[in-house]
Amino acid sequence: MTGTGRLLGQLGPRTQRVVYGELTQAEIDAELPLMTRVDQAHLVMLAERELISPVAAAKLLRCIDALAAERYAPLLPRPAPRGLYLMYEGYLIEKLGPDVGGVLHSGRSRNDLKATITSLRLRDWLVEFAGQAVRLEAVLLSRARAYQSLVMPAYTHFQAAMPITYGYYLLGIASALGREIDALRFAAAGLQTCPLGAAAVAGTDLPIDSERTASLLGFSGAHPHALDAVASRDVPLRLLAASAGAAIVLSRLATDLQLWSTFEFGLISFPDRLVGGSSAMPQKRNAFLLEHVKAKSGQALGAWAGAAAMMAATPFTNSIEVGTEAMAGIWPGLLAAEQSVLLGQVLVSGARPDGTRMSERAENGFTTATALANRLVRCGVPFRTAHHLVGDAVRQAVEAGSTRLADFGPPGWLDQIGSADLDLSAVVSSHSRGGGPGAFAEPFGRCVEAWTSHRAWLTRWRADIGAARSALAEAAAELSGVVTGREPAP
Repeated sequence: MTGTGRLLGQLGPRTQRVVYGELTQAEIDAELPLMTRVDQAHLVMLAERELISPVAAAKLLRCIDALAAERYAPLLPRPAPRGLYLMYEGYLIEKLGPDVGGVLHSGRSRNDLKATITSLRLRDWLVEFAGQAVRLEAVLLSRARAYQSLVMPAYTHFQAAMPITYGYYLLGIASALGREIDALRFAAAGLQTCPLGAAAVAGTDLPIDSERTASLLGFSGAHPHALDAVASRDVPLRLLAASAGAAIVLSRLATDLQLWSTFEFGLISFPDRLVGGSSAMPQKRNAFLLEHVKAKSGQALGAWAGAAAMMAATPFTNSIEVGTEAMAGIWPGLLAAEQSVLLGQVLVSGARPDGTRMSERAENGFTTATALANRLVRCGVPFRTAHHLVGDAVRQAVEAGSTRLADFGPPGWLDQIGSADLDLSAVVSSHSRGGGPGAFAEPFGRCVEAWTSHRAWLTRWRADIGAARSALAEAAAELSGVVTGREPAP
């Protein structure tokens, strides 16, 4: 069957390639398994509502199953002048005749079909991505606990600032990543309603059961507004924004680790499997994977900006700019964020801190200076005066090539605090207020609770999706039995 009845002509081959691309096995693998899952649910519902005969539904289901078993190979050589779906439907009509193949699209449109496939594809991606992010969260927490006592300097403006621990630093990354997972979880709520049933733009007057198809596809319910269901792609944008947020956190981690792994800092090293050499310089050990992590956030952010720009100022209805062009730009951004998380796992688990070097850098960087000033404050010295005294002593010590502040400054200026020496570990422990490293246990416990919640959310969601797939397979198999003479269960 060619044309639409209203239109008899079709695009030329070159224009078709521009609009629809070249049909490849990769494109088929990405879309048709999801499309046929939607078809199964739709056919079960149509038969249950007596909108099509059980025999027609069964024949379609069996033909679709046969196609899927061949990875849709019979479709590859076929022309697709009006896109993948109509080519696929045309094949079914040719195989089964218009009285059977022609009923598949009853009560729906390519618009709600495409929106539903997009939601399913996003859900599959999100379950995998969130699972990897939660795994990275666990790696960060494990390393944070292992290195909670390993003193190092915190840096501000790339200068040694105050003593912390490497575990405390990693706990901060875990905390930030946990909030991005929370953002993903919030965005995922938009994937709980199913667009199928919205049809072209205003629902349908056929007595379909949208709640039934939603349930069979693993959604919590049908979308309540047909126009919104086909017009909006705000959920993919929010998912991309949240995943880009995770990539940004990891890009900042990667920036620190790259700096700290240089010879000049020497705080971190990586095993040979995680570094690269140089084609010209035999001494090089380049932590190049960190550079990939740093760049992935830019890819994700660029994808969000591009997709949002394509969606802006479009009519609030089904739109090629929104549903096709913008979505095509979103997928590479989601992939970049996913790759960032996967690289983050091996880099965090593979990084090896040098405790001796970290301690030296903390001491040589005068990171206890603020603690020394605060001790003077507790003895009644105004903070600005204490700040000046310690700063002057640091200047003199640097000029003399020393790190002993007690040897500099006014005579006896440290007598009132009892000791000129400040142990690094003791200073770290004393910073127990305001969320400092001395109060490691409380934020660590909160982060573990967050991780536990994230894992439980994913476990429940995976179970719900699996139960829906089983229910759909059972309903479709029961209906398919009509063709072989088996009566469906009452």
